[in-house]
Amino acid sequence: MKEDPINEQESFRDSVATINKQGKRNWIFPSQPKGKLYNLRTLLSIFYLIALVSLPFIKVNHHPLFLINILERKFILFGTIFWPQDFFIFGLGMVIFIVFIALFTVVFGRVFCGWACPQTIFLEMVFRKIEYAIEGDAGKQKALKQSPWNTDKFIKKITKWTLFWILSFVFANVFLSYIIGVDELKEIIFSPIATHKGGFLAIVIFTSVFFFVYSWFREQVCTVVCPYGRMQGVLLDRNSIVVSYDHARGEPRAKYSKQQQDGVGDCIDCKQCIRVCPTGIDIRNGTQLECVNCTACIDACDHIMESIHKPINLIKFASERNIADHKPTRFTTKMKAYSLIMLLLIGVEIYLLSSRTDIGVAILRTPGQLFQEPNDSTISNLYNYTVLNKTFDAKTIELKPSNFQGTITLVGEKNIKLKANQSYNGSLFVSVLKRNIQDRSTKLKIDVIENNKKVNTINIHFLGPFKFK
Repeated sequence: MKEDPINEQESFRDSVATINKQGKRNWIFPSQPKGKLYNLRTLLSIFYLIALVSLPFIKVNHHPLFLINILERKFILFGTIFWPQDFFIFGLGMVIFIVFIALFTVVFGRVFCGWACPQTIFLEMVFRKIEYAIEGDAGKQKALKQSPWNTDKFIKKITKWTLFWILSFVFANVFLSYIIGVDELKEIIFSPIATHKGGFLAIVIFTSVFFFVYSWFREQVCTVVCPYGRMQGVLLDRNSIVVSYDHARGEPRAKYSKQQQDGVGDCIDCKQCIRVCPTGIDIRNGTQLECVNCTACIDACDHIMESIHKPINLIKFASERNIADHKPTRFTTKMKAYSLIMLLLIGVEIYLLSSRTDIGVAILRTPGQLFQEPNDSTISNLYNYTVLNKTFDAKTIELKPSNFQGTITLVGEKNIKLKANQSYNGSLFVSVLKRNIQDRSTKLKIDVIENNKKVNTINIHFLGPFKFK
């Protein structure tokens, strides 16, 4: 009797693969992958890790190449310093990044997760390799977990957890170096704890979080915490290139002993693709939110196909359109729309970066003040100003009239001298001849001069007496 397709659909799992029917966690013990793609991922991961660890130590003119100092609201990218006043540049950059991720996912699925995400690289290429070296492959790890505590288990677990804690400490310090800088981190590590209690606490918290994630939480980050996997249902379509099982070629499945029968597919149901999956899914059931496109199943399946003298790529990078319709992936309207939006945003971002000045100046009229008449022929307005030096060099700034005849008088200063990264606040008077003021409010421009060169122009509103017509 043929099975009811409705019941068959209802019997398919409606929860993540790492949760059982009782709501408890299914511990994943993936077999160690082997193959060309895994070797390529290993090489890329080595490059990523070297870059991650070395970047905080690279300096340009004695300053970090990268620094994301959230505490002091100071950000350095490629040796250029940015401040909260440049937040719109960062905001637009974040929008561009989100659009890029959406476009990349529409085209290539979740390949970023398996090949470039720090979570996957740390877990699969660092911590998991240590686990394989100490506890053995999947079967031995599972047996060790289920066995009672004895000397062998105690030694292996303590050795593994000790190495995990040391690596967590190292990686925590690496990430902290991106926030506070290498020099500050060295001072925290080598100085007495009493002088850097906050920094020491941050190191302990970061280390503990890393240790918790990679010793216990693991793949749950990708399936429970990270929202990226759940975006696939919205972003992916039949033209997205993802790790896919060629069901047209592989079905119906049959054991190797029955492969000579007519009408059977190439899949011998060996389940090697499931055994190597770090999130415990069966890729033959189609695209699932747990799949991080790590390609471990591709290597495992290719090895089996070669051993039984069948063509490889039963599991491969392909779209549903490739497999079902045997048609190449096309550049869809969705892809075109995302590409156009991203190009427009990149254009705006390039303009903002190119027009960004090294000196930030804000001039606002002093609240509660109208205008002053120091003599019969002159009107003056009082303003508050803020000047920010966005560079690592000392600057001397002058403010001069641009589109009007008048004077600018700094209160208590002749010119503005700024140290590197310094912000300065003060007051100034703008004085204009009465005959040049025809309206209640007049737009004036002030040039910002540095080394006899105009670096910026500021617009202000100048108030004068109301005139009846």
